[in-house]
Amino acid sequence: MTNTDRHGLIAQAVRESGSTTVQELAELTGASEMTIRRDLDTLAAQGVLERIRGGARTLLLRGEEPPFALRARDAVDAKRRIAAEVSALITDGETVLLDSGTTCLEVARLLRQRPVTVMPLSLQAIHLLGETPGPTTLMVPGGRPRAAEGALTGPLTLASLSALRFDTAVIGCCGLSAAEGLTAYDLDDAAVKKASIASARRILAAADGSKLGHTAHAYVGPSVLLHTLVTDSTAPAEEVAALEGTGTVVKTV
Repeated sequence: MTNTDRHGLIAQAVRESGSTTVQELAELTGASEMTIRRDLDTLAAQGVLERIRGGARTLLLRGEEPPFALRARDAVDAKRRIAAEVSALITDGETVLLDSGTTCLEVARLLRQRPVTVMPLSLQAIHLLGETPGPTTLMVPGGRPRAAEGALTGPLTLASLSALRFDTAVIGCCGLSAAEGLTAYDLDDAAVKKASIASARRILAAADGSKLGHTAHAYVGPSVLLHTLVTDSTAPAEEVAALEGTGTVVKTV
């Protein structure tokens, strides 16, 4: 098991159980307790969990958005497959608005060598697209980054969006269902998503299957706003069918 795989398994175990011990994690992963202690120190420094005597516990409250560092370890393969399909749906020469979030960051990795114009809504994607010269034209909005998330929000971000029009907006989400629509955990983030949808001709939603059928508390809009949803094979079949019934094209990877 690689360090990355072991860290992902530890993070998942802590999140699901609420708290766990070094001994339990050693039995789960097959690693030594000394290795597990080092892993926990590393994950705690990244904001994934809280280190406690003899083990670790989750930082999440019920209904709270998981931190970026933790979400970045979840469903990595699925997010990369989703990103590849989203990238394939974008044509060279397009202007693209790229939402914040871990799946959209994977899309940014694929767009950075494409002749497209991209305006990312997160510091992580801005840094990624700006670090290597290439054919991509990078546009940077104004705004205030949310702590630990890097997502840009606030009046300057909204003003940037209202001043521009895009061929395609790639939108991430915290929850999506045919009945409850598109939702987010944060009210400021929901406002940015609404403005993003209003500024683009075509809306592509990128969400792994865990987001479907789930509802967060900040409403963005009905699912009929989405032209295409790209998700993975873990998406609930009944939710996929319901979304297709509202007119959204669903592509499963």
